[in-house]
Amino acid sequence: MRALIIGASGGIGSAVVDQLRGQKWDVVTLSRLEDGFDVGKPETITRAMGLLDGPFDLIFVAVGILAPLWGKPEKALSAIKAEDMARVFAVNTIGPALILQHVARLLPKDGRGVVATLSARVGSIGDNRIGGWYSYRASKAALNQIIHGAAIELGRSHKKSICVALHPGTVETPFTTNYAGRHKTVPASEAAANLLAVIDDLTPAQSGGFYDYAGQEIPW
Repeated sequence: MRALIIGASGGIGSAVVDQLRGQKWDVVTLSRLEDGFDVGKPETITRAMGLLDGPFDLIFVAVGILAPLWGKPEKALSAIKAEDMARVFAVNTIGPALILQHVARLLPKDGRGVVATLSARVGSIGDNRIGGWYSYRASKAALNQIIHGAAIELGRSHKKSICVALHPGTVETPFTTNYAGRHKTVPASEAAANLLAVIDDLTPAQSGGFYDYAGQEIPW
């Protein structure tokens, strides 16, 4: 079994790599720290993805930011800054969309192949009860739409493909250190194991869906 993990140097990405290698998978990794793979720079996506040879049984996209390094998630509309919002969308939405342009070539044509992209429950419009975090929420909601559309397109040429958005829960990583609050957190290793268990159980009929770490469907 072969896997491609994008964002492999991050907390969840690296934990997924460790889990799969422990299961004797052949794992190929891409990351900003190790490969200069920066989803905010389209040319690095084109270059790196173009060099890959499939097929991969799993393509796992674990990239994202809560806010630019110089900012933080907005608590009010008055806090929105165009430059900050553009950066969040570049990493959380546009970057994964550009990655998805390449996955059809890298998936098995006639066998099961999974594309799993990290999203977030706060990207659910139906689940939003408290507002705030405008850029992050909107970027993940937009990502969910792109994944849903990509699943439809992939299904036409790859009948056994599965393309989904996954919510990992609140994970103990530098990504969430300042924002976990009262939310229960889990180690990255546990989050990775949970997500891989969900992936193992997915069927093509579930392609295009949005699921949490327990396999429960999340409202759009």
